[in-house]
Amino acid sequence: MIMKKLSIALFGLFACVATAVAQPQFVAETPIQKVGEMVFQNPKTVTFNFVNKGNAPLIISEVHPSCGCVKVTYPTKPVPAGHAGTITAIYDAGMLGTFHRELAVYTNTQQDPIYLTFQGRVVQTLLDYDGDFPIELGNVRLNTNYIEFNDVNKGDKPVVELQVANMEHGAYTPQLMHLPNYLSAEYIPREIQAGRVGRIRLTLDSDKLFLDGLNQTSIYLARYMGDKVNDQNEIVVSTVLLPAFPDLTAEQLAKAPRIVLMDGEEMVNGETSLAMANKKKATKVINITNIGEEMLTISAVQVFNRAMTVTLGERNIPPHGTAKLKITVDAKELAKAKNGPRLLLISNDPRQAKTELSINVE
Repeated sequence: MIMKKLSIALFGLFACVATAVAQPQFVAETPIQKVGEMVFQNPKTVTFNFVNKGNAPLIISEVHPSCGCVKVTYPTKPVPAGHAGTITAIYDAGMLGTFHRELAVYTNTQQDPIYLTFQGRVVQTLLDYDGDFPIELGNVRLNTNYIEFNDVNKGDKPVVELQVANMEHGAYTPQLMHLPNYLSAEYIPREIQAGRVGRIRLTLDSDKLFLDGLNQTSIYLARYMGDKVNDQNEIVVSTVLLPAFPDLTAEQLAKAPRIVLMDGEEMVNGETSLAMANKKKATKVINITNIGEEMLTISAVQVFNRAMTVTLGERNIPPHGTAKLKITVDAKELAKAKNGPRLLLISNDPRQAKTELSINVE
C-alpha cells in the first residue's frame, strides 16, 4: 500500500515537472524590418514570419499596432510546437517622411508583449522604379504579373492589390480586360498622374467559384486606348478554393485518411528537386502514401503553369497504400512561365486538404 501511494505521488510529481517544462516560444525571423521608400498614400504590406520553437502550443491573444495607420492580421488558432506562422501589417502611408512603427504581440509565453518593428520613409514619388516594379509594359510598370488568392474558403471575399507605376509624361487611366465574374476591380486613383503610382484593388467573390482546388485565369492590363491582349500585358490570377469538411469528433479525426509525399525514402515537405541539365524534358516519380485508417481520395491534381505535366496512377488510395505521381517538366515552357513549376493536390485528408509541391529545377 505504501509503495502504491509512493508511485502515485511520483507520477504526480513527474506530471507537474512535465507541465512546468512544456512552454511555447515565439521566435521572429526578422523582428526589425527596414522597408525602404514607399509612395505617399500607397499602403505597404509588411510580413513577419515566426516559429514556435517551444514544446507547447503558442497562442497569440492580441497584436496592438503603435498607430491607427496600421492594420494587422495574425493567427487566431494555436500554433503547434515546431510550426511557423505569419503576422501581417498593412501601413497606409498617409504621412510623408520617415516612420517607425511597432507591433506589440501578446502571447502565452510571457506577460509583457513581444515587439516587432518596421521602419522606412514615405515619399511623394519614387525616383527609381527598378526594385519595386520589375514588370515593364512599355508606358507602365507593375510590381507583379502573378496574383494568388491562397487557402480561400467558400464565402470569403479576399482582396489583393496590384501596384502600377506610370512612366509616361501624361496621365494614365488603367483598365483591366477579361475579368471573370468572380473578380471585381477598383482603381485608386482612377487616373494616375505622370511619374506617380496607383493601385488596382482586386476583390474575389468565392461564392461564384464552383471548383475546389486551383481556379486559374488570365486578365490583361490595357496600356493605352485600343490595346489588345497578349503575353506581355497578361496577369495570371490563381485561386485555391479549399473543400469544406463537416465537424469531426476526435475519434473520427484519428481514423481519417492522411496524405504523405515521399521521394524515395525521404518525406517531401513542400518542395523537391529535379535535375534538368540540358534535357528538353525531365521526369521524376513521387509516392503518395495514405498513413490513415480510411480511404484517401485525391479529388484534384492540378499544375500552376504549362511547364509541368503530372500523371497519377491511382486516385483512391487504401489505408497504408501508395500511389505513384509522375512529374514531367518541359524546359521550353519553363522559360516562358511567369512562375516556377508547382502542383496542387486536393484530397479528403481533413488535416491537409490542400497539398502543394514546388519543383526546384537544377
